Amino acid sequence: MNALLIVAIGIAVVLFAIIVLKLHVVIALLFAALLTGILCSQAQLYQYAVHSGMADAEAAKFSLQTIGVRLSNAFGNTAAKIGLVVIFASIIGSALIKSGAAERIIRSLLKGVGEKNAALAFLSGSFALAIPIFIDMVYFLMIPLVKSMGIHNPRKFSLYLSCGVGGGVMAHAMIPPTPGPSFVANELGVNHGIMMMMGAIVGIITIICGYIYARWANKKWELPMRDTPDISIAELKEKAAQEQGTLPGLGISLLPVVLPIVLIAGNTIVNLFINEKTVSPGSFQSMLLAFFKVAGDSNIALFIAAAIALLLLHRRTNNNAAFQKIIAEAVKSAGTIVLIIAAGGTFGQMLQQTGIGVQIAAMASVNKSFILPLAFLITAVVRTAQGSATVAMVTTIGVMKGFSSAAVLGFHPVYLALVIGCGSKVFSWMNDSAFWIITEMSGMKEKETVRFFSVMLTVMGIAGLIAVMILSKVFPLI
Repeated sequence: MNALLIVAIGIAVVLFAIIVLKLHVVIALLFAALLTGILCSQAQLYQYAVHSGMADAEAAKFSLQTIGVRLSNAFGNTAAKIGLVVIFASIIGSALIKSGAAERIIRSLLKGVGEKNAALAFLSGSFALAIPIFIDMVYFLMIPLVKSMGIHNPRKFSLYLSCGVGGGVMAHAMIPPTPGPSFVANELGVNHGIMMMMGAIVGIITIICGYIYARWANKKWELPMRDTPDISIAELKEKAAQEQGTLPGLGISLLPVVLPIVLIAGNTIVNLFINEKTVSPGSFQSMLLAFFKVAGDSNIALFIAAAIALLLLHRRTNNNAAFQKIIAEAVKSAGTIVLIIAAGGTFGQMLQQTGIGVQIAAMASVNKSFILPLAFLITAVVRTAQGSATVAMVTTIGVMKGFSSAAVLGFHPVYLALVIGCGSKVFSWMNDSAFWIITEMSGMKEKETVRFFSVMLTVMGIAGLIAVMILSKVFPLI
C-alpha cells in the first residue's frame, strides 16, 4: 500500500478514536500504530531499513520482523529515551511546587521584572534554557513555574504557558548543541559558531512573532487552570497564599532548576574545548572530563536535582505520610506521561517505517529559486506526518545535501540549515510527544493545545522562513 495512504489511515484512526470514540490517548495511539504497522509491507520495511543506513543483510532481517516485535521495540526505544527524564523531572516539579520553592522563584521573578513583563521573562528564559538542554526537560522545568504564576493572574495563564514552552521550541530547532541543528550543520559543513549566532538571530525574530500570537490567543480564548495528577488548583492557591517568610530561600529553591542546566551545559562546553584523546591520564583536564561525562548526563543530572528537591520537600513537610503521598502522586503522573510518550513514539516509528520520508523526498522536484521554501515544505510535511522534528530534519537534509555549496545556493548554507529547523516546528499534533507532555502537565484539552501551542509553532516556523529568506538576500554571507 502507498505510504501516503497508510499515513492518512493512521492519522484518521487516531483522530476518530480520540474525538469520536473518546478512547484514552494511549489506546488510540497504540491501535493506530498496530494498524499502520500491519499495513506496512515487507518491501517498505526493507527500503526503510536501507535508507536508515542498515546493510542489506541487516535490512532483510529487519523486514522479516513481526508486527509484535516492531511495536515492542518502538515502544521500548521511546520509553528508554525519555522514561527516567520524565520521572525525575516530575518529582522535581512536584517538589518545587509543594515545598513552596516554585512560589519563591515566581515572587522573586515578579520582583525583578515586574508582573507586566512576566510573559517575556518566561519566553526568554525558555529560549535560553533550550540551548544547552533537551527541550522535554525545558517543558518539565518551566510548566510548574508557569502554573504557579498562573495562580497570581489566571486570565494570563495561556500567555504564560505559551511563552514558557514556545521560546524553547525555536532554540531547540536552530541552535546547537541540540541534536537536530547540530546534525544539519555538520551535514552542510556549517561551523557551529555561525550556526549558533545566526540561529539566535532568527530564533529571536520567531519568538517575537510567537509572543504576538500568544497575546492575541490569550485575548481571544480563555484557558482555565485545571487540576492535574501532580497538583490541584487548591494546593497551588495554598502555596501562593503562604507568607513570604514561610517560603524557602531563593538559592535552595533555584538549585534543583539551575544545577542540571549547569551540569549538562558544562558537559557540552568541556567537550568542546578539551579533546579527550590529547589529555594526560590523571591530569585536571582528564578529571574534569570524567566528572562531566557522568554528572553531565541528562539522566544523572536530573537524578541529582531530584534528590535535592526531595530533601527540600522533606524539610518543608512535617508529615511523613504527606511526603510519601506527594512522591507517589508525582511518580503516578510521570507514569501516565511516559505511557503517552511511548505510545506516541510507537505510532511515529510505525509511520516512519512506511517510508513516508523517502516518498515525500522523491516527489520533490528541486528548482534553485525555490530551494529555501522547498526545504521548509519537505521538513514541515515529514514532521507533521510522523511527529519527530529531528527525524524531519534528518530526512530533509538527505534530500537537500546536494545544495550545501554557497556557489550553488547563492548564499551561505547556514540559511538552508536554519530554514530546515523552522520547517521542523510546523504544527505539532497528536503524533508528537511534546504535544502530549504539554497537554498532560498543563491540564489542557487537545483542542486547546492545538490553539495555544500547535498554531503558535506554525506561526513561528513561517516567520522563520520569511526571516531567513530576507536575510539570505540582504546578508548572503559570501
